[in-house]
Amino acid sequence: MEIPDLVQDALGDEEVQAGVSLGDEDTLCFTPTRTLIYRGEGLLSDEDVSEYPHDFERLSVSAGRRKTTFSLTYVDGKREFSVPGNRADPVLERLLESALRVNGVVEPDEGLAGVFRFSELTLAVADQRMLKHVGEYTWDGDYEAFAYDDVTGLHFEDGSVATAVVLAVDGRPERIKAPNDQAALLRKTLEEALFEYHGVGSLDELNRALETDDEGDDGESTADQSESSRGLGLDADIDPLVGGDDGTQADSAPEQEARERPAGEEGGQPRAESEWSSANAGGAGNADSRSDDRATAASADRSRSAGGGTGTAETTQRPTDRDDDLAAVEEQLAELTEAVQRQNELLERQQQTVKQLIKELRQGR
Repeated sequence: MEIPDLVQDALGDEEVQAGVSLGDEDTLCFTPTRTLIYRGEGLLSDEDVSEYPHDFERLSVSAGRRKTTFSLTYVDGKREFSVPGNRADPVLERLLESALRVNGVVEPDEGLAGVFRFSELTLAVADQRMLKHVGEYTWDGDYEAFAYDDVTGLHFEDGSVATAVVLAVDGRPERIKAPNDQAALLRKTLEEALFEYHGVGSLDELNRALETDDEGDDGESTADQSESSRGLGLDADIDPLVGGDDGTQADSAPEQEARERPAGEEGGQPRAESEWSSANAGGAGNADSRSDDRATAASADRSRSAGGGTGTAETTQRPTDRDDDLAAVEEQLAELTEAVQRQNELLERQQQTVKQLIKELRQGR
């Protein structure tokens, strides 16, 4: 592409990295920091060059019958330019890629494989991550990034109107619905980016490789989950299922047996329903357990008090008996701690489920 003299003069120390022809002599040129638009000489106007820096805070795109308008919002105001409708896609891709680099969202040498707009959803598939933005504007600072290092699975669910892209990130599914007329291109673009990044040649190979990596990191991830569950505080959105005088409580045996009993047996219920309802039902079962524990402790206290009347129960207890009692207490404490950790892990999974439902509801609006 031949670069007009006016554009050459406006470049300064920069160079043109890409360009899009807008028809006739009009040309749009991209430098690392600016978009330069050259308008050729017309009957009522002279040739001209306009520049649009890439450090804008917000981008919106409005498509008309013949032209598409790009609105760039800066700290000190808004600027706009229009291009023919059939040139809008490459212009948007190059413009967004430049803005992502300037703002440090992607690496300096990281390319953008494709940009997709579905109503209020914008997806940008880059070499090392996928970016997602939902909202009235095409792009601003309110976006989500999914690094390919954190991807643990990729699946597609075909529908009559839309295709669901299910991208698992750290084991949590991120569901994205794409209209069927654009779903094939999105699938191809996302698959190629992930295949290239992970060094595989098919979707089956990708998922097998991701499963292998996930199993290799299982020990570390389990430890991280345990640490996370221990750090779940009382200020969480869902009240934790622990409490009592000592701040802990365990599942009662009948409740645990009911959850593990297969569906269809007397007193049993499906596992999913059991786990989801444990936040409500667990409190009652655990309260009974605490009552039994307090009754046992009270009985033990009465026994010790009776022995104290003879003056021999405490003074004549052998060291071996005290060691056994201490070991039993430690074992019970370990069991209680493990039960608390299981409860907190369940809470964390429920919170993730609630957040996912909220995301899907927002996408469906």
